[in-house]
Amino acid sequence: METERLTLRPLTASDVDALEKLHADPEVMRFLDPEPAENFLGGSFWAAHEKESGRFIGWFEFKDVGEGAVELGYRLHPEFWGRGYATEGGRTLIDRGFTTGGVERVVATTMFVNSGSRRVMEKCGLRHVRTFHVDWDEPLPGSEQGEVEYVLTKEEWQSS
Repeated sequence: METERLTLRPLTASDVDALEKLHADPEVMRFLDPEPAENFLGGSFWAAHEKESGRFIGWFEFKDVGEGAVELGYRLHPEFWGRGYATEGGRTLIDRGFTTGGVERVVATTMFVNSGSRRVMEKCGLRHVRTFHVDWDEPLPGSEQGEVEYVLTKEEWQSS
């Protein structure tokens, strides 16, 4: 799949080294718990490469969570933050999901304090629906302010 500036393809075992490098970056993982790179392989995760340079910039998630809903997620190398890539990739997956994927609702969550990710969700058309609190075994800094959930329905997407 292609956007104006990105190529998106399913993550494969050949991406494990790139994933490990991405997940080793403390800025990328600031609001996230670590997970093995192998957990991101499969049909729900998309490797993102910059068309111009061919460089791996990160990944996008568009995971079926049941009842016509999918979860949108993303992780990009910090050097690619602020360029609109997260919004571009997210919107592309959302558009594809609503037009050909049978998606009725897109959901996304992050920590309340993750303002960058919240901005991406809003630019993708999602709206804040709730703030909630989770009791984590090993809370990350800022978790006391809670988690946020954003949603975009197919009906809202069609009317925008």
